[in-house]
Amino acid sequence: MTTSSADPGSLLARRARLLAPTYQLFYEQPLQLVRAAGVWMYDQAGRRYLDAYNNVPVVGHCHPRVVAALTHQARTLNTHTRYLAEQPLQLAEQLLATLSLPDGRVIFTCTGSEANDLAVRIAKGVTGGRGFIITEFAYHGVTDAIAGMSPEDGGPLGPGVYTVAAPLGPQRAASFGERVRECIGRMQADGVGLAGMLVDTIFSSDGVCAEPRGFLADAVNAVHAAGGLFIADEVQPGFGRLGEAMWGFQRHGIVPDLVTMGKPMGNGHPVAAVAGRSEVFAQFARGRRYFNTYGGNSVSCATALAVLEVISAEQLLENARHSGAQLQRGLRALAQRHSVIREVRGAGLFLGVQLGANPASGLSGAAETRRIVNGMCRRGVLVGATGRDGDVLKIRPPLTLEAQHAELLLTALDQTLQSAT
Repeated sequence: MTTSSADPGSLLARRARLLAPTYQLFYEQPLQLVRAAGVWMYDQAGRRYLDAYNNVPVVGHCHPRVVAALTHQARTLNTHTRYLAEQPLQLAEQLLATLSLPDGRVIFTCTGSEANDLAVRIAKGVTGGRGFIITEFAYHGVTDAIAGMSPEDGGPLGPGVYTVAAPLGPQRAASFGERVRECIGRMQADGVGLAGMLVDTIFSSDGVCAEPRGFLADAVNAVHAAGGLFIADEVQPGFGRLGEAMWGFQRHGIVPDLVTMGKPMGNGHPVAAVAGRSEVFAQFARGRRYFNTYGGNSVSCATALAVLEVISAEQLLENARHSGAQLQRGLRALAQRHSVIREVRGAGLFLGVQLGANPASGLSGAAETRRIVNGMCRRGVLVGATGRDGDVLKIRPPLTLEAQHAELLLTALDQTLQSAT
């Protein structure tokens, strides 16, 4: 293992010299992290930080069971799916058992971006349409096609991509289906055939939208009535993060045509997948083939199987539900004392805290959010920001977060809200 003893200043200089300017760093004082375990990350000086931001290590950083499965399989065999092997079949069986898809099938990829790109290709191939509906500040990945469906990144929308306002707040959630119908009408008027709708089922980059349960159903019905497919992007909300079910779409009582998942599937190891109804895949396969060389490789599948085992053995859905409820209660109590907190949204261990202008600091909602993110970092707690205006605190820790960790987060937030830094 190679570690660096260089000071952060020299690392910053080397980074500027060696890496493209597309890379960005978190925090006013960038962190140099050298190891992690569970919910904790450690810097080069040994200081620990509570990780309440990184959703990818879903069962906790460097979980021993996951690391053991990965290293054992890496010492044994790592090859692709053009040979017969047990692990991809076990993984597909276990995933499909959680998804409730009628006669479901799975295609393995390496990243969530690849999974979303493939799902979009399938929808276009099956429906013959080229148009897609997304939310106004969505993020779905980095391929050329998917970057055109990720306005959060600031690039232009792709051809045939239409947006609807995110379902923030009860009124917008209740009218989400109607807005999707209006969007379909605009597409028809423009002569654009509908291929599908792609949404992250917690609407994370839009600002986190979880309630009321079931609001997505009307929009999905509208898409199906117009001949399109519904793709549930579960890269961020999936694998039990929302507490009540394994997948975000299940809170809405709907059955997607396609479900995409990403690197939380391997706790950070590059493994991902598209799951869907068999007839959708069969229709796509009549006209084309898809092979991802190391999608579903031996090591990736062994790692993902270990993640599923940990989620079940450690009852992490139940923990996400209880710890998330504790956080929501604490955040709403803070809102009673700090008027800058306007709304608490989310489910399980994926929460968004809407902030407004702070009369005490004189900062706008977005600037106040940046101040709080940096202030909590100085207090040893890592959170992020999201939303169109960057004025929503994003809280999405590993599912192993416990009661004492939640209290530490709430204390750090309270202190930061009270302070000038």
